[in-house]
Amino acid sequence: MWNCPLCTQEFVHENQTHSCNDRTVESFLAGKSAHIVDLFYYFVGVYQEMGSVKLHPAKHRIGLAARIRFAAIHRVGKDFIDIVFHFNERYDDNLCFHKIEPPAPSAFYNHYVRLYSKDDINEEVRQYMKLALEKAQKR
Repeated sequence: MWNCPLCTQEFVHENQTHSCNDRTVESFLAGKSAHIVDLFYYFVGVYQEMGSVKLHPAKHRIGLAARIRFAAIHRVGKDFIDIVFHFNERYDDNLCFHKIEPPAPSAFYNHYVRLYSKDDINEEVRQYMKLALEKAQKR
């Protein structure tokens, strides 16, 4: 493991690129509606109940990491949040992913979930959230 000497973030690879704390969760959420801010913190809270999850804010997304980054809050719209989970295989047999991108150039399939409300974080979504976290803890 490598720690950035400037921001102390921990990474698997030495000199891994990152935002180096020039972004914060607060700056990412600046100007967003109360609904979106509440949904964001609810989603993060669900993850924190599952295990230790670190947030890594960047210019256009917030990465979620255990041992490695395994997901990201990819896009925030007026009334939704898009989450992307990075899996090393496709999970086609589900109702929650609205898009799955093939692995190019990385070895991971990006699985996208769109959240409009807290109710969208149902049992199926929680199952994939937990799976992504467990896989990240083992890598």
